[in-house]
Amino acid sequence: MSALSGAALVLFYLLCALGLIMSVLFRGKYGSLAIAWFGTLCSITMMGAAGLRLASGVDSHLNLWTLNGFGTLSLHLDALSAIFLFTGGLIYFSCCIFAPDYLAHYTKERYSAGSYAVLHFGLMASVVSILTAGDGLTFLIAWECMSILCYLLVNYEQEPDADLSAGYIMLAMSEAGFLAIVIAFLIAAHVAGGYSFAMLRAAHFSHVALWGVFLLGFFGFGVKAGLVPVNFWLPRSYTASPSIFIPVFAGVTLNLGFYGILRLNADLAPPSGVGPGVLALVVGAVTALVGILYATTENDLKKMLAHSSIENAGIIVAGIGAFLVFRNSGNAIPAALALTAALYHMLNHSTYKALLYQGAGNIEAATGTRDMDQLGGLIRSMPALSVVFLAGCLAIAAVPPFNGFVSEWLTLQTFLRSALLSSPAVKIVFALSGAILALTAALAVTCFVKTYAMSFLGIPRSSWSFNGSEFSRKPRFSLTLLAVACILLGVLPTYVIPALNLAVEPLAGSSASASLIPPFFTATEANRQLPPAFVADFNNLGAQTGAHWLPGRGLVILLRGGEQNPVVFAMSPSYSIIALGILLFVTWFIITRLTRRRAVVKSEVWAGGIPNLLPEMTYTATGFSNPVRVVFQAIFRPNIVEDTRETVAVHFRTAIRRRRDETHLVDRLFFHPVGASVNAAAKLLAGMHHGKLNAYVAYVIGFLILVLFLYRVT
Repeated sequence: MSALSGAALVLFYLLCALGLIMSVLFRGKYGSLAIAWFGTLCSITMMGAAGLRLASGVDSHLNLWTLNGFGTLSLHLDALSAIFLFTGGLIYFSCCIFAPDYLAHYTKERYSAGSYAVLHFGLMASVVSILTAGDGLTFLIAWECMSILCYLLVNYEQEPDADLSAGYIMLAMSEAGFLAIVIAFLIAAHVAGGYSFAMLRAAHFSHVALWGVFLLGFFGFGVKAGLVPVNFWLPRSYTASPSIFIPVFAGVTLNLGFYGILRLNADLAPPSGVGPGVLALVVGAVTALVGILYATTENDLKKMLAHSSIENAGIIVAGIGAFLVFRNSGNAIPAALALTAALYHMLNHSTYKALLYQGAGNIEAATGTRDMDQLGGLIRSMPALSVVFLAGCLAIAAVPPFNGFVSEWLTLQTFLRSALLSSPAVKIVFALSGAILALTAALAVTCFVKTYAMSFLGIPRSSWSFNGSEFSRKPRFSLTLLAVACILLGVLPTYVIPALNLAVEPLAGSSASASLIPPFFTATEANRQLPPAFVADFNNLGAQTGAHWLPGRGLVILLRGGEQNPVVFAMSPSYSIIALGILLFVTWFIITRLTRRRAVVKSEVWAGGIPNLLPEMTYTATGFSNPVRVVFQAIFRPNIVEDTRETVAVHFRTAIRRRRDETHLVDRLFFHPVGASVNAAAKLLAGMHHGKLNAYVAYVIGFLILVLFLYRVT
């Protein structure tokens, strides 16, 4: 089986090369079809290689080339790589399906499908190379290729008046992060004596070296993950990217930041002590709160989803931080739970964010706008899109039985296990971070209630919305696939967690599957994995329902405690959706029974005596989110640049105009002060260039005296 997963990787690279060649050779419609077909085959191969590795439990290793002084370049597919590889394959599969529909306009304009294919397949190959790299040099080469290709894809649609600053800012931040990652690997390789991941795992690092590797790696990978304060590039780049690429941006390349943090700081050079984990926990919680605050107050669909990606990145990194704290404090089971929750949320976020971004792209294509203040009433003109988009909104808002609920619930429940820690200070950090994440979850509901209601419900608030039309068959299949995945990941977590556990157990030192999913279906008299009294009590609650026809270990997620507290927490989304279905059926039955003899009368809607309800009279997205702006005024701190009032006869006010200029929190607290300091230093240095020869000679003599003094002291 391991040989098959290795063969699948080789087949993937061959398909990438063949797809690139075919897309370049064929022009127009056939070039777009080549991208779609070969891209789909590549994504299926990615999922196949990952599935074979998870099914076999055996790693695959491929040696590539040997470089003098650097060792052997290699690919290595383990369980952690397989989880991220399968997620990336799923997102790529959903995007490649409707590639011909989206790429059609490229063939009509000055763009070439062949040039897009070079970037498309190149990025796929670099992503897979990052996830399967078996040494530091292969990882760094693939990472740099990925960064450059992302920049080229962001700026692919180069209109004559286009603003290319988003791509340049992203490239600059990516290179800064890459430099930090290179230094981290150089430090680790210097201690280990080589770049091979096996040598890095076996090396003995000092405490100072581990801190240096962690800080550099956390910063470098945090840039790609969109963590505060190095995430200011992300909303701009997402908005400027082609619509077909944004789901890959949010669901594939964003995950590379999480993968890098886990690979370097949890696998190759795991830090000692709880300090690094606490830092990651705090940064993750703050990132989540800042992201959802700006998402809630943003009216541009794509920018709102970009800020939401920052929020979800914060939740994932907070889970990784909790994992590091629990593992380094000797609590293996909570560490396994925290890492399981983080990986589950990574998978969930990729799924529903790809769904929402593809839906937003369809909305923009149909209406010509992304402004929610201008939308409304799309449920009438785009009913199929409204259904799948609603599924994505419910999933990202963590509403059961969708997938976002499971991972966020597991994350918050894991935070409650901080009671096992001995340090009061760390317990306080967990309590505050948990409260921030709970507030984040509440604001996420507000954000996506606004998103769906202002876009699809009510009446159109502009003429753009009247141009909306239903999307075609291929995008419909892609979005439906992602919506179904959101439901299945939400109602069948007992089948997802064992797969994630294959990557969790080697890192955490404990089995999340054994801790979270009691073996109700497999518990027998001869195989007493649970106490008989415990099993009997849960059997009375229906734990064995479906034991004869459902595979697996049960449908209940439950964490067992001691004798005094046998159940720490428990839930079952599988049973919850059954109960919800029964309640909805009973409600429908009662209502139809009570109203079946009543005639349905249709009449005009009464609107307070107004003959016609005008779009200007309806609620807008700005008005919906205004309470959040008011409550969190201290964070947003907007500058009022216009505040005018028009009145009739002084007493009767007819119009109030207020325009605000908002500066992002990260810019205000970090980059503006840094920029001001750099400008001040530059002015000081500029004053030294006055053209006086005697002063220049004095500078040289002073510098030489300083060097001689330092040399004497050392």
